[in-house]
Amino acid sequence: MRLHVDIPLRWSDFDAYAHVNNAEMLRLLEEARIQAFWRPDEGTGPGADTAVLDARPGAEMIALIARQEVEYLAPIPYMRAPVDIEMWVGRIGGASLEVCYEVFSPTGVEPRILFTRAATTLVMVTAATGKPQRIPEALRAAWANYVEEPVVFTKRG
Repeated sequence: MRLHVDIPLRWSDFDAYAHVNNAEMLRLLEEARIQAFWRPDEGTGPGADTAVLDARPGAEMIALIARQEVEYLAPIPYMRAPVDIEMWVGRIGGASLEVCYEVFSPTGVEPRILFTRAATTLVMVTAATGKPQRIPEALRAAWANYVEEPVVFTKRG
């Protein structure tokens, strides 16, 4: 099963070529990851059932990015409707997990276009020491329904 996270595009995401800049793609993926996996602040409403990471100041465990890979398949033109980012967990290790993404044209827009494939490896660490920390069972259980095969990159040389 995959999560669907709609992320609106900002005017500042675009470059002189009138498409989403490659560096801004990392921000779009970050926004989707935060919505999908980070617990919302008190009083801001419910998050996704996968939003179990505590990123607030004072958290005992934090997630650090160890690796990111992005494959750009088509330029994303300016659109007012948010892009549909499909997300899933490609692998859960001892202290790390791989978050996979496919960025599509907005929901309901035909033809549906796959713009980008990406993967981010997160490592859970103890905030005080920075040392890897085993992913707790509660987090594993929250993400279990979203584990699929990792993203397959097609443009590798």
